[in-house]
Amino acid sequence: MTPGIVSDWKLSKHSQKGVDCAVCHGDKHFSPETVALAEIPTPERCAYCHGNQVKQFKDGKHAKAWAVLKAMPTFHMQPMALMDGMKGCGGCHKIGIKTDVEIKELRKQGGQFGVASCDSCHTRHVFSKKEALQPQACQTCHMGIDHPQWEMYSSSKHGVRYLLKQNGVLPESAAAPTCQSCHMTSGNHGVRTAWGFVAVRLPMPQDPKWAADRATIIKGLGALDPSGKPTARLGVLKDLDVFRTTQEDWQKERDRMFANCRQCHSPNFARGELEKGDMMIREADRLLAEAIEIVAGLYKDRIIRKSDYYAYPYPDLLAFHDAPTSIEQKLYLMFLEHRMRTFQGTFHANPDYALWYGWSKMVSDITEIRKMAADLRNGKKGKRR
Repeated sequence: MTPGIVSDWKLSKHSQKGVDCAVCHGDKHFSPETVALAEIPTPERCAYCHGNQVKQFKDGKHAKAWAVLKAMPTFHMQPMALMDGMKGCGGCHKIGIKTDVEIKELRKQGGQFGVASCDSCHTRHVFSKKEALQPQACQTCHMGIDHPQWEMYSSSKHGVRYLLKQNGVLPESAAAPTCQSCHMTSGNHGVRTAWGFVAVRLPMPQDPKWAADRATIIKGLGALDPSGKPTARLGVLKDLDVFRTTQEDWQKERDRMFANCRQCHSPNFARGELEKGDMMIREADRLLAEAIEIVAGLYKDRIIRKSDYYAYPYPDLLAFHDAPTSIEQKLYLMFLEHRMRTFQGTFHANPDYALWYGWSKMVSDITEIRKMAADLRNGKKGKRR
């Protein structure tokens, strides 16, 4: 009934080693009439043979992807075909570990094909290690508005050299890192970074201005209340490993990346390039924090109404496109699209993304937000007159 599955399996190492259909899918499905009895494997099934890799995966960032998706404050407002149906956010976040209850619910909805996790990179039924080692294996998810790592990498000097190796222009021995070279050192499936997805961390920096800016951003993430005290969401974000919460944890990931860079570059060059990324986070934070405070000021002065699903009188950066006003929409794009590109473009050695798609856009954003806020305030005054 599905010959493509069989032909892919015949190409796999599973086939060569005698790992047949029943090992992964059970032995109760043996005809078209019994297809509903075929078991859909989870990472636990893969762990029978690949225990070390599954343990690394469960300790890493990708394993938290499903829980992160479910934790977004406006998750329930999205079309479920995009979420549980795997056609939008769920299409990539399905790589994360799911509870037994969630798996049961997904199977009821016909979304049972998103529970295996390992097959996000080792696509079924070839499950090729060689495929998963190519940078294109990361492309489906790591592209687009909030994390265009594929676009940054493939057009950077690193990516160009590797693509030239793939098409035979450069020899195999030429130095050219892949995504996996830097983010999955020695095949480790943890895939963690020093700064994490949102580029905030604890403890606060010694620079008082940067510390204040970061505190404002963490308020915008809903993890600090307006007085600066931790909220319940801070605990959730810590549990979900969204950012590093100790100097030791951050330094461990920075040291790992520095060692990777050292395979091709001098210590001075590698250290300097990583520090430039840190500095661009600081510069981007300055603009984003100002924008957050401008919108918070509009709430405070009742120029615009704070959304009912915002827990605190600060704009919720994690509401994304569900932000209810134009100025809040501009703020969400400044955070999710342009700030991300500013620091990610720097770390990925892509000058065009760091400047024109990142920093330059942030400068435009803050200019527009200042003007929009002034117009809103003037409009309010006009009505009072």
